[in-house]
Amino acid sequence: MRTLPETISRVLRWGVLTACAICLVGGGIYLILHGSEPAPDYITFHGQQPEYTTVGGIFGGFFRFSAYGLIQVGVITLLLTPILRVVLSLIDFINQRDWLYAAITAFVLAVIFVNSVASPVG
Repeated sequence: MRTLPETISRVLRWGVLTACAICLVGGGIYLILHGSEPAPDYITFHGQQPEYTTVGGIFGGFFRFSAYGLIQVGVITLLLTPILRVVLSLIDFINQRDWLYAAITAFVLAVIFVNSVASPVG
């Protein structure tokens, strides 16, 4: 049976490897479809395609094997990996009855959550 710290290290390792693999596939598809196009105009900002600005649109593109959808799901996977590590650390500290570190970890998780869902000012 694995200890929770071993599980946390495996989650980090596999999360990063999974994110890299997804982005690599998406990047390969993008290069196959758009690699011969002329260089983009870097002076004018064009923004993201509207269907890839929502979670539903991103995962819809992922399941259609769209290059943009795959790359964005890879980035989301990479972003969620350390957050999952914080959640697992909180569980570990609670199991150990280490209340100080559990409180600090819960505070960090709350800050991550608030910053993720708070709308920008202005």
